[in-house]
Amino acid sequence: MLLDISKVASFADYFVLASGQTVRQLEAMLESVDEGLSPDSLKPVGREGDAASGWVLLDYGDVIVHLFGREERTYYDLEGLWHDATPVVRMQ
Repeated sequence: MLLDISKVASFADYFVLASGQTVRQLEAMLESVDEGLSPDSLKPVGREGDAASGWVLLDYGDVIVHLFGREERTYYDLEGLWHDATPVVRMQ
């Protein structure tokens, strides 16, 4: 899911929210983000968590990527917390 948070937050413009079902899937997703952005020399300003914890946050300034395990995504419910944000893309 891609949320436009620019009208409700001053620290970023977008949240990318994605889920994996296993630690291995989260690791693959993290690797894919890293590899996909490395040709443009984009590196995160900040990084929190790891795949084993069920939540990895990658801060690219205007875009913040959240990679969740299924249970963690349901528990933290960022879509509900940021319900005033505008959904741009939703894929299932």
